[in-house]
Amino acid sequence: MSEGQIRTEVHGHALKILIDNAAKKNAFTPVMMEQLSDALTELHNNDAYRVGVICAEGRDFTAGLDMPKFFGPTAEKRNIREGNVDPFGLAKRCRKPVITAVQGIVFTVGIELMLAGDIVVTAADARFCQMESKRGIAPLGGAHFRFLSRAGWGDAMYHLFLCDEFSAERAHAIGLVQEVVPAGEQVERAMALAAIIARNAPLGIQVTKEAAAKYVEGGEAAAIAYIPEIRARVLGSADAKEGIQSFIERRAAVFQGR
Repeated sequence: MSEGQIRTEVHGHALKILIDNAAKKNAFTPVMMEQLSDALTELHNNDAYRVGVICAEGRDFTAGLDMPKFFGPTAEKRNIREGNVDPFGLAKRCRKPVITAVQGIVFTVGIELMLAGDIVVTAADARFCQMESKRGIAPLGGAHFRFLSRAGWGDAMYHLFLCDEFSAERAHAIGLVQEVVPAGEQVERAMALAAIIARNAPLGIQVTKEAAAKYVEGGEAAAIAYIPEIRARVLGSADAKEGIQSFIERRAAVFQGR
């Protein structure tokens, strides 16, 4: 499919969810985001599945959003089904364990997707960047609080403010990922971890995740409730328009702070 797609495979009690838009560095379209929500909802609802693995075809996990399809005059409508799992865990969170395997480029929503899950396995060649503020906007998929809860204030603000690229080793050192493996082995390792988890008592695993979520949900709820304020302040700004236009024109943005 020229617009990319999300595919699923069943491996015993594990549901493998594949991002498949390699020709465009696995950039997400609104349709792909809807399909990812559907796949996570199937994982959430189907008792045959005890664990999910999110991974991607090709050399890169994702370059982020296909920006013109989400923002600006050519934006497409998003149609996440009511009651579905939110891929970013901002509304409904998947109740099953989710392991994410990443490689190559892991930018913007790629980081937010992996942090919405539970365990991350990264290839040693991965490059991470939370670059929204380089585009005149801000992280809207949970990085503003999950980066903080995983890495701590200093390391979180360091990367959120600099909008810099950092390595798999750095991501591991600050707690964003749990294992670094040689490039090409990340999916195999994630599936091996999924098989181990699937052999444990499903109810015990699920209530463990539920209890852990209860511990953080108060702070997360406040951070999630603030997202509309962030969205309103940045998406209608002149800087946001400049960020999108500079992306389309492939040039450096010139921001005015308004």
